[in-house]
Amino acid sequence: MTSNKGLKFLIVSKWGDSLDLAYRLKNEQHEVLMFIQDLDSKEIGYGFVRKTNHWQKHTDWAEIIVFDYTGFGPQADELRKQGKLVFGGSTYTDQLELDRNFGHQELVKHKIKTIPAQEFKNFTEAIDYIKTHPDCYVIKPCGETQEYKQLLFVGKDDQGHDVIKMLEAYQKTWGANFGVFQIQRRFKGVEVAISGFFNGTKFLRPVNVSFEHKKLFPNELGVSTGEMGTSMFWSEKSPIFERTLLKMEQTLAEHKFIGHIDINTIVNGNGIFPLEFTSRFGYPQINIQLEGITENFGATLLKIAQGQDFKLKVKKGFQVGAYMVVPPFPFDDKKSFEIFSKDSVVLFKTPNREGIHPIQVKNINGQWLITGNSGIVLLIVGTGMTMKEAQKNMYNRISNIIINNSYYRNDIGNRWAEDSDKLLSWGLL
Repeated sequence: MTSNKGLKFLIVSKWGDSLDLAYRLKNEQHEVLMFIQDLDSKEIGYGFVRKTNHWQKHTDWAEIIVFDYTGFGPQADELRKQGKLVFGGSTYTDQLELDRNFGHQELVKHKIKTIPAQEFKNFTEAIDYIKTHPDCYVIKPCGETQEYKQLLFVGKDDQGHDVIKMLEAYQKTWGANFGVFQIQRRFKGVEVAISGFFNGTKFLRPVNVSFEHKKLFPNELGVSTGEMGTSMFWSEKSPIFERTLLKMEQTLAEHKFIGHIDINTIVNGNGIFPLEFTSRFGYPQINIQLEGITENFGATLLKIAQGQDFKLKVKKGFQVGAYMVVPPFPFDDKKSFEIFSKDSVVLFKTPNREGIHPIQVKNINGQWLITGNSGIVLLIVGTGMTMKEAQKNMYNRISNIIINNSYYRNDIGNRWAEDSDKLLSWGLL
């Protein structure tokens, strides 16, 4: 068995999202080499970890290869066939996340409750469908298009009139080039994500229960951003996990998947209804999880990649994380980013860096500077035995940071008081 000290990690990243993970591994005294595929994100991590432009040349050097995003499934499968220790990625799990229709079919196959959804390739058919089946709907882009979070639209009208208007607007803007999308019934309830680490055979315990905050402004107002922050806790026994991800265990093992997988759900008094898979690290989910995992994470990744069965060592209580962002986030505007944000400094009032997770930054002579192109700078995490204690810890840490033109949500975790009551009443907590 390989020693837990001085492990060699090759991290293959699509957008540079795993910088914080790479930095954690480096600080644990492991050797880290990081590749970033996206050209506009190449500067991310400079001065934090060692970088490469050709990850394939280093697979023999690496003891563990980590894929941080979907799209590398075939490469991950092939490397596993060669006997390499690989965390993340498989052709099957890529398809689970990227092909919403396939993901839906797999849920049905595994006898997991689903929300009715229809897949479309053109707007006219989708509009006609809603007119003949009036209801409240959500527009959900599929495949590569789903990366554009601003295209997601959550309807509020019970007859679907607002969704029809949005589809008509998309038709004028996009024509026939929008790609594949779903029209999904909108179910009301509490949105909960369940995730776990899978060792090739089974899920490790405890699992992670998280609550995403997706809108730009407090109280879930404004545009959808993907995420502005997340609250979470770890659970040894979760009814939501048992009725969703656990049912996928055998199939994941058959496809030789090793990694992290998440399923987002809506739960209410009528049951648990999955929305979508995230078959990789979630962001900022993994950053917040790292604050809760108390053991050497490099050693943890090794044991998972080796297929070992063990119990994760985690903090009790809660973890809460919030993004600190700058213009043009959440929009894609390179000119605005270059004017207002690129190479801006990140200052700390005190030397304390606890709970500070670098996202799209570089380190020049000890000074952190904003880079990348999204405007996501840092993820700040607080922990505590209660949600309020974790929140207070996080916002105290944010107050120690100065970033020009930065903004963040000041209500991450506030929903817990109401959500926890509902989950308890439904027997899901």
